[in-house]
Amino acid sequence: MESIVSAAAPILRFLGAAGTVTGSKFLLTVGGHRVLVDCGLFQGLKQLRLMNWQPLPVDVHEVDAVLLTHAHLDHSGYLPALVRDGFRGKVISTPGTQSLCRVLLPDSGHLQEEEASYANEKGYSKHSPALPLYTEKDAWNSLDSFSPAEFDTRVELGPITVQFLHAGHILGASLISVEINSARRTRMLFTGDLGRPTHAILRAPAPPPPADVIVIESTYGDRIHDDAASLQRFETEILKTFERRGVVIIPSFAVDRTEVILHELARLRDAGRIPRTPTFVDSPMALAALRIYQESIARGSPEIRTDIASTKNFFDDQDLTEIKTVQESMRLNSMSGPMIIISASGMASGGRVLHHLKRRLPNRRNTVILVGYQAAGTRGRSLLDGAPMVKMLGDYVPVAAEIIDVPGFSSHADQREILNWLKLAKVAPRIVYIVHGEPPASEALRERITHELGWNAVVPRNLEQVRIS
Repeated sequence: MESIVSAAAPILRFLGAAGTVTGSKFLLTVGGHRVLVDCGLFQGLKQLRLMNWQPLPVDVHEVDAVLLTHAHLDHSGYLPALVRDGFRGKVISTPGTQSLCRVLLPDSGHLQEEEASYANEKGYSKHSPALPLYTEKDAWNSLDSFSPAEFDTRVELGPITVQFLHAGHILGASLISVEINSARRTRMLFTGDLGRPTHAILRAPAPPPPADVIVIESTYGDRIHDDAASLQRFETEILKTFERRGVVIIPSFAVDRTEVILHELARLRDAGRIPRTPTFVDSPMALAALRIYQESIARGSPEIRTDIASTKNFFDDQDLTEIKTVQESMRLNSMSGPMIIISASGMASGGRVLHHLKRRLPNRRNTVILVGYQAAGTRGRSLLDGAPMVKMLGDYVPVAAEIIDVPGFSSHADQREILNWLKLAKVAPRIVYIVHGEPPASEALRERITHELGWNAVVPRNLEQVRIS
């Protein structure tokens, strides 16, 4: 384990999401107090996924608390392993993040057990036996560590004070403001995943509070979303597929993305832009998350946009069928189009969507619509890059279906939105650390922050540690 630079100076160490878009983990050490901001899984390329199996470069028994920005697995998905390996502190998050983690983490453990079992049954794993990173039981055990904190309230954690602010990315997502209460007060801000001012359901992110150090994501740091063109393409490709009597497969992130897609489909149907056609949501996790969103809208949660009425079922759609059992999911593969299947995961890295893709990709009548970021090394990225075949469930599957990218559904701020949000800061930070992005995206954002805002900005390396003073 690398030694701390100075016991007297607060130290920030990048244990993930540095030079890549997943695995967010940032260790803040103040005196003898250690706090981990986010605790995410690495996803995508094999060399990244293998990092999930490596022990953290810090004794987990010495971590006093975990602060979660939000529930997505690349920010929360390592928690079950952390608790299993000996972490005994509190996991502090907003109530919305806690609710969604109760859905995502056990599902993640279940899927890992299921995939290991399937690999052992089919004999395609290099490991004998194939093992899950952690189990569903590990995930349930980790949920006992959660201690919710409301938005905008101050939480004292030894030498630091923490405040959660609206991030507008998914339900419960927060910016985390950290105040280090030492001889020289230092203020830090972790954005997690920064949301968009145009989100269909959630209110815009809170403006940045005063901060000496900002740690900001850069998923789309080199791109601008064209929402109008994306939504038009979404409509056009659905109509084209229906004319071919094909099936539209939408690999979707279970939390937030599925809700936004359902909202857009209902809008198009209500406006007569697309015909009423059977739509299936085949993801128990997405359906559980949908219930949480419905409940939040119904009770008028302050996270929800004020123009959304709380007196109706926002996702009420007579064409929607919820697929809950494995048997129901398997029956979908014997059905003919036109129809729409929405299924997790969003980057086709696991889950039920793999069975639908395996069945539908070889048919040129069908269309796969990718509605979110596709990390390097994922099947979604391979499809996006035009791979003629993709490997899934132990077999190589030919790709004849049309592959369409519709980035307008992203709940990540793009380059322009990030810069506009940063411009709301009343005080310029001393430095900005740019994380959670592939190298071209992070470097592009760094250049814009440096040249347009005149601020110091750095793209840190994995495992790098810096003095915070």
